[in-house]
Amino acid sequence: MDTTTIVLLLAGIVAASLIIIVISQMREKARIERARRMTRQEDAYKRASRLFTDIPGQYLTDDLKLFLLKCMEDACKELMALKSEKPVKDWLASVQETRQKVAGKTDQRRATRIDSPEKANDTKALLQSLFKLIESQHKAGRVDAATAKKNLKYVLFLVHKTHADLHVFQARDYIRQNEIRKAIHAYHLASTEIGKSRDNPLAMKAVKSFRTRIKELEAMSAQGAIDADSSAKLDKEWDHFLEDDDSWKKKADYDN
Repeated sequence: MDTTTIVLLLAGIVAASLIIIVISQMREKARIERARRMTRQEDAYKRASRLFTDIPGQYLTDDLKLFLLKCMEDACKELMALKSEKPVKDWLASVQETRQKVAGKTDQRRATRIDSPEKANDTKALLQSLFKLIESQHKAGRVDAATAKKNLKYVLFLVHKTHADLHVFQARDYIRQNEIRKAIHAYHLASTEIGKSRDNPLAMKAVKSFRTRIKELEAMSAQGAIDADSSAKLDKEWDHFLEDDDSWKKKADYDN
């Protein structure tokens, strides 16, 4: 075997080795990228699922529910395409079943009373996460501008309502303890919080209701007597503030 042949054989071996190494590296990169994509989609599913489950039921409109379900459904389809070993088909079936319930107005989420600073802060954190999710979906082109704007504005309104809920709960507690001045202050704080959503007619209706309640409490304080029926009426209105969304809208003064 002459020198030229040996050189060619060695060159061939080296070339073959390089090709094998390159192919191996490409496969490894593809495997790593696939793993990253699966992790990203699993996180997306879990994030949307957590928001759907943990945000107080009275805060989730059908539009927000369908938005979160769509996020979960998209993540499931991506995972199926990536041939994930997770029980994705079961996840997807559950999402689709829940979506049918939402469409049929039979999906009932558990309401949560915001009666402590901890609950208010936890709920606020969930709503902020939802806000960021809507923004990211809009930037990714999965949500149109009009829908994104509407949902973002509503979620911001819910953040304000979360703090108002806490102040209302504190006001009720003060009234039970006959600490009227503290109750009035708490209602002022609630009015200020919900008033931050000035472009929401529901918020403005609530501000008017709080102001009326404050005047009632000031009169009661001067008389030294508490009107239990008046307190119960406002409490009921506030507790059903979002549940009776349509009725509040009908009563709201849109011109103010």
